Amino acid sequence: MPVVSELNVNGVRHPLHADGDRPLLSVLRDDLGITGTKFGCGEGQCGACTVHVEGVPIRSCLTPVGAIGPQRITTIEGLEKDGRLHPLQQAFLDEGAMQCAYCTSGMIMSGVVLLAKNPDPTDEEIVRFMDGNICRCGVYPRILGAIKRAAKAMGGART
Repeated sequence: MPVVSELNVNGVRHPLHADGDRPLLSVLRDDLGITGTKFGCGEGQCGACTVHVEGVPIRSCLTPVGAIGPQRITTIEGLEKDGRLHPLQQAFLDEGAMQCAYCTSGMIMSGVVLLAKNPDPTDEEIVRFMDGNICRCGVYPRILGAIKRAAKAMGGART
């Protein structure tokens, strides 16, 4: 794959010189210093490396950077706007929906897509959608609570 000379990450165009076959995760962390996205399993199974490409969640550990092209990439750092956390980021803090926090950025990135698609998900819909994200500490009840809290804060949840 050809060399990649630019990536659009969190609304900023970043010049770089990266082999197109390298994983997007490696380029984000090692070349651009954007470290909120974590390396978990390296096999696309745990979800820790989830980022959005044009609003679609992808596993950045498996995605070659050369496959991205000019598409917009959003990482956990890009969810904050004007000094305010995304409602789901805030809900994770409010609910204490983390223990070691290694999975947190991937959980939040997946949860943001869920809430964009379904602003009032049931518990079952949340569990089904988040199924590909693994929390080794087992704080799933708090993650569920955080997603429900964010849905309410965003005006999607029924009161």
